[in-house]
Amino acid sequence: MTWVLEAIRQSPEILLFLSLAIGFWIGRFQFGRFQLGGVAGSLLVAVLFSQLGVSIDNGVKAVLFALFIYAVGFESGPQFFKSLGRQSLKEIAMAAVLAVTGLVTVVVLARLFGLDKGLAAGVAAGGLTQSAIIGTAGSALAKLGLPPDELQRLQANVAIGYAVTYIFGSFGAIIICVNVLPKFMGRDIREDAVKAETAMSAGMIVPGAGEQLAAPEVVGRLYRAGPGAGSTVAEIEALAPDGMAVTVERIKRDGQIIPAQADLKLHATDIVLLAGRRAAVMAARQALGDEVLSSSGMDMVMVTRDVLITGAGYLGKTVAQIRTGIAADIRHGIVVLGLKRDGRPLPMEPGTVIRAGDVAVLFGTGNDIQRAAHSVGTVIVPSDKTDWIYHGLGLAVGLIIGLAVLRIGSIPLTLGSGGGALLSGLLFGWYRTRRMSLGNMPSGASTLLRDLGLAGFVAVVGLQSGLQAVDTIRTSGLSIFLIGVAVTIVPLLITMLFGRYVLRYDNAAVFAGALSGSRSANPAFGEVLDKAGNSVPTVPFAVTYALANVFLTLLGPLVVAFA
Repeated sequence: MTWVLEAIRQSPEILLFLSLAIGFWIGRFQFGRFQLGGVAGSLLVAVLFSQLGVSIDNGVKAVLFALFIYAVGFESGPQFFKSLGRQSLKEIAMAAVLAVTGLVTVVVLARLFGLDKGLAAGVAAGGLTQSAIIGTAGSALAKLGLPPDELQRLQANVAIGYAVTYIFGSFGAIIICVNVLPKFMGRDIREDAVKAETAMSAGMIVPGAGEQLAAPEVVGRLYRAGPGAGSTVAEIEALAPDGMAVTVERIKRDGQIIPAQADLKLHATDIVLLAGRRAAVMAARQALGDEVLSSSGMDMVMVTRDVLITGAGYLGKTVAQIRTGIAADIRHGIVVLGLKRDGRPLPMEPGTVIRAGDVAVLFGTGNDIQRAAHSVGTVIVPSDKTDWIYHGLGLAVGLIIGLAVLRIGSIPLTLGSGGGALLSGLLFGWYRTRRMSLGNMPSGASTLLRDLGLAGFVAVVGLQSGLQAVDTIRTSGLSIFLIGVAVTIVPLLITMLFGRYVLRYDNAAVFAGALSGSRSANPAFGEVLDKAGNSVPTVPFAVTYALANVFLTLLGPLVVAFA
C-alpha cells in the first residue's frame, strides 16, 4: 500500500476524480424521497480521502469553480439583465434577511457557549460558506490592539472554526434547498421549473433533449392532384390561411420529378409534396386527391435554421407589416416557425415589433433558407465546436474583475474569482444575443463545464479541509461542529419561512435558486440546477449570490465587534 500512497502523493488529481466517480455513484441512491446527489456525494467521499493527508493545489479549486460559475452566467445572461429592476426586490430582501439572521445566530451562539471572537468568526465563515469572512475578521481582530500572542491565537481560531464547520456548511445548504424546501412547499422543483420555463416561453412547449411533440407543427404530406387538376401551383399555395404558408415543394409526373413553378398546372395523376404548418397543409389538401404514403424520389431534406434579423426592411416593423410587405420570391418555400429575443421565444403576433438582435426560426430546404437569409440577415450555423476565443477572453475578464478590491473604511470588498466569473459570464452571455456569430457553446459543453466545475470544486474543498476538520473534532469534541450546524441551518430556515410567507414565493425552482444564492451556497445551487433540468433557478440565484458576496463579507467585522 505504500507505493499506492506514494503514487497518489505524486498525482493527487487521482483522488479528485475518484471522489467524483464514487461520489456520483453514492449520490444516485434514494432513501425515501431524500437523495444525496452527486455534488454532496463527492464532498463526503473527498472528506474520507482527505484522511490520507494528500495535498492538492488551491489553483485547481479556483479554476474549476470559475468554469462552473462562468457557464452558469453565460447561459442566463440575457434573462438576468431583462429581470433586473423592481422585480428583483424580492431577491434583495432574501439576501438581506439571511445575512442579518446569520449574524444574529452566530453572535447569540458565541455568547451562549463562550466562543472567543476568533472561533465565532471562523464558525460564521464556515457555517455560512463565505471564505471572505476569514479575511475581514482577521483584519478586524488586528485593529483591537491585542498583544501579539493573543492576536495570533484568535486568528488561528478563525481558521480552526472555518475548517470544522465548512463541510457541513456546504452539505447542510444542499439538504435545505434541495430536499427540505420542496417538501415544505409541497411542490416539485422539476415540475415548477418546467412551469416557469413555459410561462417565459409565452405559453409555448419547449421540448428538451431527446423530446419531440407528438403532433409536430410543421408537416410534409404527399397527395395525388386528383380534383386539383388544372389548378396552378400558386393557386394551391394560396389556399393556406392568412398568416400561414404552404409550399408545393416537389411534383412527380409520369415517374419524373419536374420543377414546381408557380404557373405550372397540375395533372390528375401528379403526386404533390406539400410542406408547411399543419393547418395550412390541411387547408390546401382539400383541393387535392388522396394521400400517398410514399413515392420514390419524393423525399426531401428540410432544415430548421436560426437567422439573426439584421435587414433594414425588417427592423422596427411589426410582424403584420412584414407579412404583407415581403416579396413572394423571398417568402416562397419558407415557414417561419417562431421568433426569439434574448434566447426566449417571442409571441409571433401581428403587432409584435422586430428589434435588433431578434432571431427568426426558419424552416425549409437549405437553398430556400439561404435565399431568404440574404434578405433577412445572417444564418446562425449550428456547430458542436465551442468558441474558445470568445469564452477564453470571457473567463480571463472575469478573473481580472475578481481581483478588484473596493474598500469601505477598513473593510475590503471583492467579488473574488467566482463573483468575477459570474459577472463576466452574464455580460458575455448577454452580448452574444447581439452578435450571434460569436461565442458558440453547445449545450453538451456547457453541461460539462457546470457539472465538472462544481463537483470538482467541492471535491477539492473536501480534500483540502477534511483532515483538519476531522482532527479538530476529534481533539476538541463536537461542540464547535454542532454550533456550525446551527449557524448553517437556522438562517436558511428563517429565510425560507420569510420567502414563503412574506415574499410569497410560490415556485419551488425559483425559490430554491434565490435561497441558495442568498447563502452563496454554490454546491446547493448546483444540485438545484440539476433537479430543475433547465436554467430557471439561475436568474434569482445570480441576483442573491451577488448581494450575498457583499452582505456576508461584511459579517466578519460585525461578528468580531458583537461576539
